[in-house]
Amino acid sequence: MSGLKNFFKRSKSVSHSFISPKLEIILGFKIGSPVYYELAFLHKSEHKTNAEGHPQNYERLEFLGDAVLGMIIANFLYHKVPEGNEGYLTEMRSKIVSRAHLNELGKELNLQQFLRTEDSSNQFGENVHGNLFEALVGAIYLDKGYPACESFIFRRVISPHVDISKLESKVLSYKGLLVEWCQKNKIQFEFVSDEDSGNDSIKHFTAKLFLDGKLIAKARETSKKKAEEKSARRAYYSLQKNIKS
Repeated sequence: MSGLKNFFKRSKSVSHSFISPKLEIILGFKIGSPVYYELAFLHKSEHKTNAEGHPQNYERLEFLGDAVLGMIIANFLYHKVPEGNEGYLTEMRSKIVSRAHLNELGKELNLQQFLRTEDSSNQFGENVHGNLFEALVGAIYLDKGYPACESFIFRRVISPHVDISKLESKVLSYKGLLVEWCQKNKIQFEFVSDEDSGNDSIKHFTAKLFLDGKLIAKARETSKKKAEEKSARRAYYSLQKNIKS
């Protein structure tokens, strides 16, 4: 712990004042140890190390925040839905802490404004928003403990965004849903993905979905996974009546 604090004392680029006032509005409480929040928004491109020579960036806090967030959501669901079995609770938790939802939360709080990086923020994909949110949760946990972290999650995640009835009908993965439907109905499916950057500075991919050899949908995104998911979603809505019957 002393090594972490010594690192920030030595770093001339760190300024607690530029983070604390704005961040405290988002947090809803006074920051106790600014060092954790500085770390929560430090990108690895800064190439910072502590006194022991260990890399310093938000990734370790992201790991911790992911675990704490999962615990808080699991505890909430356990008490909120007493009739839910393990499979149901696991699925609901996955929907709440999905990468897409965490990215939305990070955007909503505009956490990227605090990011310190040597690279242009335009080079980062959507996941940076969710990564910062998880790192922030980790920082809150280390600074204030579990109760304060739980209070923050309830105020920023559960109260405004978690509706059990809506979550039950939410599709976590259209690709998974479509693949399951195809396998059940013995329909041959194939995703064909190709790199398609065009004139964009960020690499893009185009994904085409074929069912029984017929092109059903296609989409373009910044990763192969995203492109396939988007094409599956488009296919799902075009085939919705067949899939639900």
